[in-house]
Amino acid sequence: MDGLDIDLLTRWVANNVHELQPPLELSLIAGGRSNLTFEIRDNLGNRGVLRRPPISHVLPTAHDMEREFRIISALSPTDVPVPKPLALCTDRKVAELPFYVMSYVEGEILKNYEEVERTHTPESRGAISKSLISVLAKLHDIEPDAVGLGDLGRKGDYLKRQLKRWHGQYTKSSQEIDSYVPLIDEVHAKLSARVPDQLGTAIVHGDYRLDNTMVSPEDSIAAVLDWEICTLGDPLADLGLLMVYWAQPEDQEAPLGTVTTLEGFYTREELALEYQNQSQRDVSNIGYYLAFGYWKLACILQGVNSRYLQGATAGDTTDVDKFDSQVNWLAQSAHDALREL
Repeated sequence: MDGLDIDLLTRWVANNVHELQPPLELSLIAGGRSNLTFEIRDNLGNRGVLRRPPISHVLPTAHDMEREFRIISALSPTDVPVPKPLALCTDRKVAELPFYVMSYVEGEILKNYEEVERTHTPESRGAISKSLISVLAKLHDIEPDAVGLGDLGRKGDYLKRQLKRWHGQYTKSSQEIDSYVPLIDEVHAKLSARVPDQLGTAIVHGDYRLDNTMVSPEDSIAAVLDWEICTLGDPLADLGLLMVYWAQPEDQEAPLGTVTTLEGFYTREELALEYQNQSQRDVSNIGYYLAFGYWKLACILQGVNSRYLQGATAGDTTDVDKFDSQVNWLAQSAHDALREL
């Protein structure tokens, strides 16, 4: 199993994860362009989930499992649904990088168009849309200091810091694979020149989207996943990125997924209005955050592309050949969104 020594892991689980009893069976969970996620089954049928960084080409400050474990531990007692944190391993004798184990959450990740069309009615899709926004509003309503996350990041200048961070990551990744999109620089300059005032400081997930959640049979969000780039910042950045991933029927291109084009799912405008109603935050400038979301995702995807081209292929390898075109599409979409402001 790439990235894990099953014998060392079994001994560690036996001593640290009382919810699981060896022997263990591991399988790579489908999905995951970044960190590796494994399902663990024990001999009694109990299940858990293990998260660890990529096996190589890890960017500085990225894929911090200790940080992610801390975040879900802090959010576990709140109204924001997260998997239960079970144990964190920082022992380099067990694995070369820290990993953690969390509870297995029953539910489904909505990614397959045909399956969602078959199993969910338009009313169900509308309920899921509303729950997704409700959970996001609840996350942003949490006072970071009240849950011990007041030092998770700086509380001001979120967008300026994000623009600097992801442009730097993009530049490094592009140099590694000798592939550069000049429009990324152009959009970066325009975004930097018109940064809006931050609407307070919230816990920002950083990659909030439908397929980073588990949906319950009752059409509500059972758990929010993938907290690795969570920090403190501008809450509207989460909404903008959610809208980037949210395809609509009239979209000519939808390279990031098409599930939300099905009847019943909210439109992007309805998402924004629902968020405004539930959070009481003004979303009139959401176009900027949409452009920022396109641009940020282009930078992130370039880093993923770099890792795969350099041989870090233990995760989801589907559609790897489309990464270049997706980065270009995202950069152009960010440019177009800025022109509409």
